[in-house]
Amino acid sequence: MTVLIAGCGDLGTEVGLRFAQLGHRVVGLRRNASVLPAEIDGQSVDLSITKPVIPADTEFVVIAISAGSPTVTAYRAAYLDGLRNLLDAIDDAQVTPRRVLLVSSTAVFDVNDGSRVDEQTPANPKPGTDSIVLDAERMLHQRLPAATVLRLAGIYGPGRERLIKQVQNGAGLSAQSRHTNRIHRDDAAAAIVHLLLRTELPAPLYLGVDNAPVPANEVLTFLAAELGLPAPTVRESNEPTSNRESQRGGDKLLSNQLLRQTGFTFSYPSYREGYRALLSGRGTRHR
Repeated sequence: MTVLIAGCGDLGTEVGLRFAQLGHRVVGLRRNASVLPAEIDGQSVDLSITKPVIPADTEFVVIAISAGSPTVTAYRAAYLDGLRNLLDAIDDAQVTPRRVLLVSSTAVFDVNDGSRVDEQTPANPKPGTDSIVLDAERMLHQRLPAATVLRLAGIYGPGRERLIKQVQNGAGLSAQSRHTNRIHRDDAAAAIVHLLLRTELPAPLYLGVDNAPVPANEVLTFLAAELGLPAPTVRESNEPTSNRESQRGGDKLLSNQLLRQTGFTFSYPSYREGYRALLSGRGTRHR
């Protein structure tokens, strides 16, 4: 039995390693497969222009593709052309995977009023790259109605230290702190493995986010304390703050209730456990 990972970046590689540890053969697709660890059989392929080779015994497919740049052109190439070539290749190989999961983004919710968002909340992405991500979800469900979409909040973890560096550089608080949502890379990978291997058929959609959607200022204040730095203060509008992340993600309270109802438990249920692990040097970011 083979697990096929389309898009073996940091997250996809972590997923592949977890499946390999469980005894599964893992095939990883990426532009340069030579950087993949030995536990993953790499296939170098640019999915935006080429159909990959699909192993005949493929049982699980994880689609964790990402765009090479934050442009509409790059997103179309990755999320639409890449997904179409992958699904066409699966059809051409006459392979019927038992389960298929697409990693998507909670950016498809353009919510800015601090309200609760769950799987029943209608997606309303901004025009541009966020709309393309939703188009990819729709393409997947049109082609494979039983497939699952996992919309992840902002991923943090090993090698993703931008917020820490901003605090170290003295960025201040925002006068209007919006709620931020996140998930540790390891929990995102664990959730993917969990949903694919559980006995019950997964739902069409889950939100992947930890238990603690909180104001951005709370996270910044926590990090400053953990780093032994003075508590950040509210800055004037023309001074640098770290609120750019929360502005990009809107202002919403993402719910992980449906994911937790499947029996999934978080290693890092909030930013506190996750950032403490990160500050202690735990984990490695995959190339």
